[in-house]
Amino acid sequence: MLIEKCLRRAPNLVKQAVQRSSRSLSQSTASSKLDPVQESLLQEPCILVDEKDNIIGQASKRECHATVNGTSPLHRAFSLFIFNDNGELLLQRRSDSKITFPGMWTNTCCSHPLMQGQEPDGIAGVKLAAQRRTTIELGIPEEQLQTSKMQYLTRILYYAPSNGEWGEHELDYILFLRGQVDALPNPEEVSHVEWVARDNLPEFIQHVKSTGGKLTPWFSLISQHLLPEWWKNLDHIHKFEDHNTIHKFS
Repeated sequence: MLIEKCLRRAPNLVKQAVQRSSRSLSQSTASSKLDPVQESLLQEPCILVDEKDNIIGQASKRECHATVNGTSPLHRAFSLFIFNDNGELLLQRRSDSKITFPGMWTNTCCSHPLMQGQEPDGIAGVKLAAQRRTTIELGIPEEQLQTSKMQYLTRILYYAPSNGEWGEHELDYILFLRGQVDALPNPEEVSHVEWVARDNLPEFIQHVKSTGGKLTPWFSLISQHLLPEWWKNLDHIHKFEDHNTIHKFS
């Protein structure tokens, strides 16, 4: 019922934008070679939202990440940060076969809730999506990713081009989880992982950049503007829970 209700509200403007993205993408990628696994994921139904996070429809992952006239449809996403009992943060380097931002370092897991099941259901749905995708990407067992232990903090909105064809335009839910986890990364998704202490993050980022590496745009924004204060107060992270603010970054 929720999905049908949301789709009935989808304005013609959104539908037209998605159609333009689809036409442009089919033309521009006709000769492009994509990783078969990653290409298969482009059919997943992402959740379209407006800038106030109201659901206005759905579009495929392919349509949501196709750059047309310098932008792409705004859709819901999440960024999960997992900390171990020592307060170290689990970072991942995205696989080189990823379609957007390949080979870049980022937070523990970042992906999208889908327009299926309970995943469109606000924070609860985003937590389910985070559990699902973290198991797929990092091989962490679901019992170590209990949604009841995930702490929602806030939301950010940003747009970032990846290359001439692809980009991200996301309304991103920020989730924290603390506990011991066993990671067995999926090489189709993740090439490396690293546990990083709070005091060592600036040095780690400097090393990444000095050796020719990059950070994903969302992790770069979060690590500069929001993460330091949150991490410093990890034992009292619940006090940063904010259901009203959507931080907009250009």
